[in-house]
Amino acid sequence: MRARLLQAVFFTVVLTLSACATPLIHSPVFETESQLLAARGSPTRVWENPDGTRTLEYATQPYGWTCWMYTVDRDGRIVEQHDALAPENLARIKPGMTKAEVDRLLGAHRREHFYSLSGEEVWDWNIRNEWRGVLFTLFNVHFKGDVVERTSVSYVYNWLDPDAM
Repeated sequence: MRARLLQAVFFTVVLTLSACATPLIHSPVFETESQLLAARGSPTRVWENPDGTRTLEYATQPYGWTCWMYTVDRDGRIVEQHDALAPENLARIKPGMTKAEVDRLLGAHRREHFYSLSGEEVWDWNIRNEWRGVLFTLFNVHFKGDVVERTSVSYVYNWLDPDAM
């Protein structure tokens, strides 16, 4: 019983701390790269785009559930911003895409697993969760080799909530 109580306290602390580190669902609208950098600091990664623009990635994995992408033109103006982990962007992942394409589209992932029996490598991302009793919702991308085979969603339930099961 004591072990369960300690686990409950641990999960509560982890969730509380991760919520503090997670940006709001809606990012403020930035007009320039200098405004963005002053407000958000250094990006997780910077992507060079073929048209000469750059995309600044602000990933919050492994505990957060957003990944804001800001596209900056040559003059330092932000021409687009979106959450890469929004449902409409997750829906863009299709069989046949490469790991590099998925990485670019969704941003840094939370974790990788390899399943030797199926030969699949699975990357996952924490995503927004609206379900009562669910601690985490994970979006999974299943690869065979370097190519997307399929996607799935996993739920980690709060076993302390009697309505969760």
